[in-house]
Amino acid sequence: MDINYELYKVFYYVAITLSFSEASKRLFISQSAVSQSIKTLELKLEQTLFIRSTKRVQLTPEGEILLRHIEPAINLIQRGESQLTDAATTGGQIRIGASDTICRYFLVPYLEKLHKEFPKVHIKVINQTSIKCVEFLETGQVDLIVINYPNSYLSNVSSIKKIQPFQDIFIANESFAQLKGRKLSYKELSQYPILMLDRKSTTSEFLHRLFLQHQLDLVPEIELSSNDLLIDLANIGLGIAFVPDYCLPRHSSSLFIVETEEILPPRELVIAHNEQIPLSKVAQAFLNYF
Repeated sequence: MDINYELYKVFYYVAITLSFSEASKRLFISQSAVSQSIKTLELKLEQTLFIRSTKRVQLTPEGEILLRHIEPAINLIQRGESQLTDAATTGGQIRIGASDTICRYFLVPYLEKLHKEFPKVHIKVINQTSIKCVEFLETGQVDLIVINYPNSYLSNVSSIKKIQPFQDIFIANESFAQLKGRKLSYKELSQYPILMLDRKSTTSEFLHRLFLQHQLDLVPEIELSSNDLLIDLANIGLGIAFVPDYCLPRHSSSLFIVETEEILPPRELVIAHNEQIPLSKVAQAFLNYF
């Protein structure tokens, strides 16, 4: 089917903004030109892509299917353009996706090394959950991701490199001093207030799965999006926090590890990229650090 790329480009901007007027501003064309392009595309595809009303614009199911394919393509083209432009002017750009915890407690030395080796390169770090990072990789919004593993969302990503094992731990302060020296079963542990990351994280997915394997329903006291906040709340005695060992303060006198009868399976940090998209020289150098 011979369809002009510009029609797909117009579709993409209308789809991500859900606004014909906003799309026209981003594309620097008239709103009527946007509307005509969408009508032409719909005629060529013989599908209705948008539901239009006076108040809002919505994607049809067919439009949502098309967007899932068009978005990675548009990002790939833009990425290629920016790589060529950046390489000729500023030395290039690298986009890395990682959670704030991984950035703070693991990636900083590697980012420093990259900056020293390629001082003219623009380093863009996008902080998102490990799950969201996979989505950004699949749609071409980042070059590389550093995330927790296992991760059920990585099934479509073939290039995965394991870089560091880590252990999850339960931590508490002196409010739970009676637990020192004991080994609690998951069932016993579930009777205490558990502080953990929210459901949109691989860490939460991991712990919930562990409890389900022991026929236990995990109901956390508090769910947050930050491991640092979980540690802060454990520090003031609000509950027992579940965090990766690499983000525990090394010289914390107020916190101790709550031991469990069941051995917690180790996890790993991995770095991944999309093999279908060529890595820039800078991205390949960063990958080689590990």
